Amino acid sequence: MNKIVFITGASSGIGAACAKKFAQAGYDLVLNARSEDKLRPLLEELTQNSIQVCPLIFDVRDRKAAQQAIDSLPEKFKAIDVLVNNAGLALGMDKEYEGIEENYDTMIDTNITALLMITRMVVPGMVERGRGHIINIGSVAGDAAYPGGSVYCATKAAVKVLSDGLRMDLVHTPLRVTNVKPGLVETNFSITRFAGDKERADKVYQGIQPLTGEDIADVVYYAANAPAHVQIAEVLVLATHQASGSLVYRE
Repeated sequence: MNKIVFITGASSGIGAACAKKFAQAGYDLVLNARSEDKLRPLLEELTQNSIQVCPLIFDVRDRKAAQQAIDSLPEKFKAIDVLVNNAGLALGMDKEYEGIEENYDTMIDTNITALLMITRMVVPGMVERGRGHIINIGSVAGDAAYPGGSVYCATKAAVKVLSDGLRMDLVHTPLRVTNVKPGLVETNFSITRFAGDKERADKVYQGIQPLTGEDIADVVYYAANAPAHVQIAEVLVLATHQASGSLVYRE
């Protein structure tokens, strides 16, 4: 029987790369996205693997929809082995006292509250079964603030603390908790941050070879498949010419 991985925010970027990586290894997949249309190309690609895929279409910020979707999982998908809390975003780079309040709400609700609620819905079953791994996609931004990113940085700092706290709460069980903290990854992250301004988004990656979603998926998969007695608690993954969230060397 194949293991099952549940990935939030799976339609693109790191989430889609994780889906492909785990599919190649023979995992069955539960894939969440807000839009069925955006998820469909990935689903079509994954059907080429001899695995089963169950799409769950809901906005992770909608707690009721999330609970209904998880409750509706077919029996064969309920025993989730790996939860990848990937859904997350940054919006804008305004000064903290000048930012758009709705953007603050969206970042906090997506990056913190939704991660916590999905964890709350999935982990009790893992504890009951005596197996499971929670992998949270944090960020180097959670280590220190940078100008224009205070709210986003705060949400990713919260991911670190939630990961550490959950690890403590589960220390009496075989479950493992990992916080993967990427640096510059070239996905649609910056396009979302800058409200579709591709020119501005492209400048984020100019003069440096950034990470790819596949790079992060490799790390996520490695953590999930470490020997049972090994818990990879936290991994910081940076591009070679990146030293921190705010220090990058550009050629």
